[in-house]
Amino acid sequence: MSQLPEIIRDIERVAPEVVAKAKTFQAAILADVAGRRGTMHARVAPVSDKMIVAGPAFTVEVRPGDNLMIHAAIALAQPGDVLVIDGKGDQTAALMGTLMLSACKKRGLAGVIVDGAIRDKLEILELDFPVFSAGFNPAGPTKYVPGRINHPIGAGGITVNPGDLVVGDADGVTVIERAKAPGMMDLAVKKVADEAARLDAIGLGDTASKWLPAALRAAGVLKEGESL
Repeated sequence: MSQLPEIIRDIERVAPEVVAKAKTFQAAILADVAGRRGTMHARVAPVSDKMIVAGPAFTVEVRPGDNLMIHAAIALAQPGDVLVIDGKGDQTAALMGTLMLSACKKRGLAGVIVDGAIRDKLEILELDFPVFSAGFNPAGPTKYVPGRINHPIGAGGITVNPGDLVVGDADGVTVIERAKAPGMMDLAVKKVADEAARLDAIGLGDTASKWLPAALRAAGVLKEGESL
């Protein structure tokens, strides 16, 4: 039985027009229309709340504390890609810092998401480049251990496939499967419109949740015919 190579260079990416549309939505909106699935653990957070990222996933799997394959991924990724790195949530050593992230920005990547630690926080804030991580540690990594590029990975508690749509903002990271992403855009437009209408109603004093009594009765909290 043949094995896939450790490094897969050619992947099918979510379409650029879908990425451009997705970037106009909050990660929370996309998570809602995707069935409240595909969100990374809250440990994976932006370095700054102002950071926004959207693009196709360029996936990297590394051993904890070793960044050899991240260097290879930076050399191979295309402009607009988002490096999504499975660092096993390890925070005992930084996998990336200012030098590597500056290279990512120079090569035109859309951003970097690391389920692991990074370092040089203050310099990254000045870099003006979207970076999400599971934390910070001043210790540097090793560069010896092989890993994989553009294989399915687990990052932030979810599965990420190469080419999937990745969107991140102050709330965290949402990942939508590449094939499903185009169909989510119209749903997101409707969701935004529905929420805007609800906010208008709240502003006029309509604060009642119409669905709440039925939900409470279904949960057995209210008896039939009883109301709040």
